[in-house]
Amino acid sequence: MLALLTLGAVFILIAIRRIGSFSLQIWQIMLLGAVFVLITGQISPTDALRAINLEIILFLFGVFTIGQALEESGYLSQLAAALFGRAKSVDQLVLAILLGFGLLSTLLMNDTMAIIGTPVVLLLARKHGLAAKPLLMTLAFAITIGSVMSPIGNPQNLLIAVTLTNPFITFFKHLAVPTLINLFVAYLVLKYAFRTELAGRPLPTYSPDVVTDRKLARLSQCSLALMLLLIAAKIALGFTDLAIDLRLTDIALVACVPVLLSEKRVKLIREIDWFTLIFFVALFIVMQSVWDSGVFQSLLAHLQLDITAPPVIMTISVLLSQLISNVPLVALYLPLLIHAGATTEGLLALAAGSTIAGNLLILGAASNIIIIQHAERSGETVSFVEFAKVGIPLASFNILVYALVLL
Repeated sequence: MLALLTLGAVFILIAIRRIGSFSLQIWQIMLLGAVFVLITGQISPTDALRAINLEIILFLFGVFTIGQALEESGYLSQLAAALFGRAKSVDQLVLAILLGFGLLSTLLMNDTMAIIGTPVVLLLARKHGLAAKPLLMTLAFAITIGSVMSPIGNPQNLLIAVTLTNPFITFFKHLAVPTLINLFVAYLVLKYAFRTELAGRPLPTYSPDVVTDRKLARLSQCSLALMLLLIAAKIALGFTDLAIDLRLTDIALVACVPVLLSEKRVKLIREIDWFTLIFFVALFIVMQSVWDSGVFQSLLAHLQLDITAPPVIMTISVLLSQLISNVPLVALYLPLLIHAGATTEGLLALAAGSTIAGNLLILGAASNIIIIQHAERSGETVSFVEFAKVGIPLASFNILVYALVLL
């Protein structure tokens, strides 16, 4: 029970970000929670180490390194111009971010898009004299929704995909249409929620910054190309019977090799977002302590729910993803569903529910945390309450759309 109270305290502190006169960042709050559950014996040091998902940490390290190189070299501004430079109005820009990053997240994973996309939307906000907050939330919603329809769109989908016979066709067949509808729903919700900030005024011509380090820019391009090539190889392997496991961690670490060959590698490593990596280490420890407390397992047993029914799966995945995060939830829930003989629709309900849960509250998705942590390095942020005001109604619409298709 103490672990659950600790999680509640973490939620409250993230919502208010203050203890007395001290302002706290999200990573500091989660780290305090992890230290507390260790000190109070809610989880042993050995179990805490086991709880840390090293693959996710290494994946984030690899992509953070590439993202830092893109930013450091000045090539990121050129990339932003190529992707979004043709937007003639704020409305077009928001729609372009939703569709562009939403569709890219189906191939490059939502966490990757959070890392690369955050500096892009901050740059767009600065270039066009726009408020950064609406664009940051547009990015968060885009990559959460877009990643639903791909088996490699996010880590939890990947866990589910390996249990399916033909995951790419299965995901696309059932989830592509509702996902595209939900991207348009997000556009309407954002347009209403930020009707003042996102008024349809024309935008000036985008002028990209000059590349400051051409050698590092070339290496960054190589890293991006290598990542895309390896992801294409991973997709192709999914259609074969070859027993080759090309993990996302392998892809990220191999792809970052070119930028690590740069003379600026020490500077790049020193300046990557270490605080976000600390956050995830602490998150794994806190969430494992909560799961080990047995509170949720006892509650599910007491309610006597049919855990294989798609409506139950979606409800549980949306709600519990707010408390133990979506990746740990799927890792724990999936074996139970497979053992109980869940249908394909049930497994897809788990994918859709656990992913779209990220639109509800900040802690519902790792990509939200990456965006906010990265934005705070540039002096911008989105508060817990600000996110919830837009996220709760949007997620409600999103869940309804997926439910109509899957349930």
